[in-house]
Amino acid sequence: MSEVNIPPLPFRSPNIVVTLTAHLEKLIATGELPPGTKLPAERELAQSLAVSRASLREALHDLEAKNLLERRPGRGTHVTEQGEQVHQLRGLASGPHQQNSAAELRGLVEPSVASLAASRATHANLVQLQDVIARSYTATTAQQSLERDIEFHLLLAHASFNPLITTLHGMMTEWTMDLRAHSHATEEGRSRSLRGHEEILAAVEAQDPDRAAEAMRQHLEEVRNLIASENP
Repeated sequence: MSEVNIPPLPFRSPNIVVTLTAHLEKLIATGELPPGTKLPAERELAQSLAVSRASLREALHDLEAKNLLERRPGRGTHVTEQGEQVHQLRGLASGPHQQNSAAELRGLVEPSVASLAASRATHANLVQLQDVIARSYTATTAQQSLERDIEFHLLLAHASFNPLITTLHGMMTEWTMDLRAHSHATEEGRSRSLRGHEEILAAVEAQDPDRAAEAMRQHLEEVRNLIASENP
C-alpha cells in the first residue's frame, strides 16, 4: 500500500507528544489510516505535522507499543495488518436476526470496554474522547451524529488497550450499523446519545470502572428503548 498524507494536528496542547499520539491513534481507530498503510518517512512526517522528530519518534514508539504500528526493516512504518480470521469473522452477521444478535453481544461487551477504559485510559485517550464530544455539539445531521457516535465508541475501545477487544468492537460496529443509524434519525435520539456519551466520559475521566460500566449499560438501554418506542 502506498504512503498517505497525514492530516494536520487539529489543535495543540502543552504536551505535544500526547496531542500527536492522540491524533495518529484516532486516524487509525477510525479507519482513516487503514491496516497496512505505510506512513511517510519520519523526517517528512515531522515536517508536515510541524513537530520535532524527537516528539514524533516518541509518539510512534507509543503506538508501536500498543500494537497499532509496526516498523519493518527497510520497508518503513506501517499500520498493523489484521489477520485472516478477522476478515472471516466480519462476514458472520447479516440480516435482521443477526443484527439483533450483534446488538445483544454489544450489550454484553461494551460495559466491560467502558470499565477497562476507565482503568487504563491515558491522557492521549482522554484528549481523543474529549475532542469527539466537543465536535458532537456541532453535529447537526443524522449522518454527522452517527459518525461521532461510531468514533466515540471506537476510541473508547482503543482505550481498553486490548487489540482483540478493539477488533471485535470494529466488527460489532459494522454488524449494528442499521440499528445505530435508526437511533440517530431524530433530534431526540441524537440528544440522548450525546448525553450518554458525556456520562461515560465523566466516569472514564474519574477512573471509576464500575460507574463507567453502569453509564454504558444505561446508555445502551436508553437507545434500545428509544428504538422500541418508535417501532411498536
